[in-house]
Amino acid sequence: MRESKRGSNEKDSTMCKENNHSPLHNKEASDSDLPLEAARETDGFDQVFDMQMNRRSAFKRITAGLVAGVGAAATSCSVTGSEKSAEKAQMEWEEYFKGNYKVMTDEEKKATVRRIEKSYEQNTGKNLNVSSKGATPGVLFGYAFNISKCQGYMDCINACVEENNQDRSSQMQYIRIHEIEKGHGINFEKADDNYYHEVPAKNHFYMGTQCFHCENPPCVEVCPVQATWKEEDGIVVIDYDWCIGCRYCMAACPYDGRRFNWQTPEIKESEVNKNQHYLGNRLRKKGVMEKCTFCIQRSRTGKNPACVEACPTGARIFGNLLDPTSEIRWVLENKKVFRLKEDLGTEPKFWYYMD
Repeated sequence: MRESKRGSNEKDSTMCKENNHSPLHNKEASDSDLPLEAARETDGFDQVFDMQMNRRSAFKRITAGLVAGVGAAATSCSVTGSEKSAEKAQMEWEEYFKGNYKVMTDEEKKATVRRIEKSYEQNTGKNLNVSSKGATPGVLFGYAFNISKCQGYMDCINACVEENNQDRSSQMQYIRIHEIEKGHGINFEKADDNYYHEVPAKNHFYMGTQCFHCENPPCVEVCPVQATWKEEDGIVVIDYDWCIGCRYCMAACPYDGRRFNWQTPEIKESEVNKNQHYLGNRLRKKGVMEKCTFCIQRSRTGKNPACVEACPTGARIFGNLLDPTSEIRWVLENKKVFRLKEDLGTEPKFWYYMD
């Protein structure tokens, strides 16, 4: 028996009604905004950090766009509308997104990374290493969790918090470990994921959940600003510069895989993980969505996610699903595996199995 280890990041978080501007921007926000023509000339980072815009005006802008978009969608889907009007509506919707929510080029990504590194160096005198490394061809990441081996120690949670620069003063945890009583099936409503006692508890088993990196992610479909998407290696990512904090993705996720960041992450400078990825564990501002990224800063350099390395019982398996010699392929081919909520058609790349 052993006590579960949970870090100091478990204090109750305070839910704020208004989101402050980024710590990189100290000027007082107002309801005024830059013209769309000026916004088009800057990338996502500039538009978020340089605009004089508070949460109200941000929603005002996106609402205006969504109203136009909903009208376009309604016209394009109408059985009474002509084919010409439907085509016109579709073109208007595509032009709206092309003008206001453009995809960053490789050069813009590199420029943004350089600004992030320079800003941190100016503020702290320390150096950051922020990567924008893309997916490797022929790689599709997958994850398997051995229910027989997990003992509920929570080393994985603490490792995840430290690796991914999560807030230390709130319950910003991407991973949940659920303690479930044996004999009652898998019932998360009756599970306890806030236990403080010696583990493993008698007549209980443990299941971990996090972002499942679905092949058909509903969170991506509902994002009104295309701030989240699925990469070629299967990792579902978030661009924190584009996220407006509407939490539609949080509501759409059937696996409770997303977290909203109610406050600017508080991390001692000495504890900041300086090996970061633009789409992963880089330092976030207040008011954006966060989640597991399979430790993209590690996995794309050939390493396992921090939770896999930290697990003392070997309950977590990670690897390339396209590699027939990988351990995860062996598990899928030789063990009895299952996934949660198969009927939804989300095709999560996260399996459970037992010895």
